[in-house]
Amino acid sequence: MATLTLYPDDERLAGGERLTFNLYLVSALVLFVLMMLLGVTLRMSQAQWIAVPPNWFYQLLSMHGAGMVGTMVMVTTATMWFFLRKYVRLHLWAFVANYALFLLGALCIVGAVFVGGYGALWTFLYPLPAKGMLWTPGASALFMVGYLLIGIGSLVFYFDAAAGIVAVHGNLARALGLQWLFGGSIDPDHPKAVVASASMIVANTLGILAGAVALVMSLVNIYFPEVALDALFTKTLIYWFGHMYINAAIYMGVIAIYELLPRYTRRPYPLSRPFLWGWAATTLLVIIVFPHHLLMDFAEPHWLLVVGQLASWGSGFPVFVVTMWGALGNVYRADMRWRMPSMLLVLSLFGWVAGGFGALLDSTIRVNLTMHNTQWVPGHFHFYLLLGVLAMALGFMYHVIGERTSATGRSDTGRTVLFVYIVGALVFLGAFLDAGRLSVPRRMATHLEPWLFTDRLGAIGGLLVLLAMLYFAARITAGLLQSGAPSGSGRVGAADVAR
Repeated sequence: MATLTLYPDDERLAGGERLTFNLYLVSALVLFVLMMLLGVTLRMSQAQWIAVPPNWFYQLLSMHGAGMVGTMVMVTTATMWFFLRKYVRLHLWAFVANYALFLLGALCIVGAVFVGGYGALWTFLYPLPAKGMLWTPGASALFMVGYLLIGIGSLVFYFDAAAGIVAVHGNLARALGLQWLFGGSIDPDHPKAVVASASMIVANTLGILAGAVALVMSLVNIYFPEVALDALFTKTLIYWFGHMYINAAIYMGVIAIYELLPRYTRRPYPLSRPFLWGWAATTLLVIIVFPHHLLMDFAEPHWLLVVGQLASWGSGFPVFVVTMWGALGNVYRADMRWRMPSMLLVLSLFGWVAGGFGALLDSTIRVNLTMHNTQWVPGHFHFYLLLGVLAMALGFMYHVIGERTSATGRSDTGRTVLFVYIVGALVFLGAFLDAGRLSVPRRMATHLEPWLFTDRLGAIGGLLVLLAMLYFAARITAGLLQSGAPSGSGRVGAADVAR
């Protein structure tokens, strides 16, 4: 059961652990700001407020898509590590290796885009990377090598985490709590963080391996063009990898809600059988849900599309229903201490669910026929990233700096900036979703006059989000770099937390 102690002793960091953890979070904050800057540039270009040549537009779009998702996974990996290490033995070298390989991979992607001119987007769909007119096959290969390095880093971390979990619980099935699904007395001290971590180790390892197969095959094709690939099979593997990877960012981030929310409500958040059923179902469904990205590919086997459609309707509900029910029950009528961590964590519940419903609609075949190639799609996934995953990550980071800062009390500045962030995000997201309703196409560098209103509205919202993120990044970085002793480690209420 999650502790009610605000800053328990087993979460304290020192030495190499603290340095590596700081590097993860500070790097993520810098990358978030840079990727948001690219995103705002793209929206301002579509709004015709600035001129970005089409080739540069697709280069920036490739960098923004790959960079933002990679950064989301990096910061939620740090979240998973921070809490999981309390319950199982994790090796610092694996955490460091993941960070180093992520940076090497990111440098390869940056070089491919800004030096090599790569602009085939995050999907690297065969045969476009090898046949791009504005970039060389070498640039595409460098982009793919970057992906491989990042994926290898994730696997190193997952294998170390799996070894630690198995050493304590015997196997991943027991870590998921499958032995309690049909009966027996549930161990109330079985950590939710272990359940969620085991789920993502299973699911995302499979997704990363699928992506690695597609990447290696594509690299072989680049250097040996006579080795032709099956375009449909390659695309299927790529979307399996892509969908699983971004879902892992969400589900690793949710660990922060399980661990931190009880500390701010001052209420226990007990483990339950429905919770275990929810995670068991999600572990399976999140692996097989990806074919909803392929509904427009009529050549796909019909059974695969049926599986994707059915899994789409069921995959999101188990975990977010049990999480929402448990979290809102924990908050209801609680003597809540509303500080930045708790406000951001509650906001993330809204963003996750609202964005998830947009995804559910788009994954329904009749809606997908009309909406999939419109701006509805970036609308729904930016929704659960900006107001869901990023809010979880920011809430977690604000909690961490609360231990390191000596300042107490409320901060009107922080609350004002959070309000700006929420308003800006809603304007930005509303512009995307409304453009989808109007059938404005996605991924187009040049927009027509009738589309400019939503483009300009989105650009304004994006600028507000960027300004708020600059404040968050500066505030959190300053807190992470402080070396002062924590103000107290007792139960919530002993000291106020980060402003």
